[in-house]
Amino acid sequence: MTFEELSIILQEKFQDSISIQNTETLQPRILIEKKEFLLEIAHFLYTDDRLYFDNLVCMTALDNESSFEVVYQFYSYPFEHSMTLAIVLDKVLDKEIDTQIDTENPSVHSLTSIWKAADWHEREAFDMIGIEFENHPDLRRLLMPADWEGFPLRKDYKTQENYHGIKVDY
Repeated sequence: MTFEELSIILQEKFQDSISIQNTETLQPRILIEKKEFLLEIAHFLYTDDRLYFDNLVCMTALDNESSFEVVYQFYSYPFEHSMTLAIVLDKVLDKEIDTQIDTENPSVHSLTSIWKAADWHEREAFDMIGIEFENHPDLRRLLMPADWEGFPLRKDYKTQENYHGIKVDY
């Protein structure tokens, strides 16, 4: 199935909840307009007989200065088609100093109830970027120590000088 065919199926089902992006590139994607629809769309991708995306290949998170983005790549082994799905999460910025001012991390629903592979992908995104995954069964740091301060892949991250008496910033 082509990306165009996949996008038509999704547009018929979810209409204004998604938009199609990057159609002229090698990796077009579907953008979820409202994060409330993520779980419903993901469930549809997994259960619809025409799609059956049985594999969450990769999931990553990005800090795009003014927003965060979570990108999912799915593959269907029986139908041998793939798809990229993304969701943008807003950041609250102080325009004068151009840094994030909200104290809460952005959040989106966990996909672990559909794809078990989401578990460690989501933990990595939480650990490195600080995105919270609602209803994740074990959301804790994966790569950094449990008491590490901050999220190393954020654009505004400042490395702490010392960690338990060890100089960190070189």
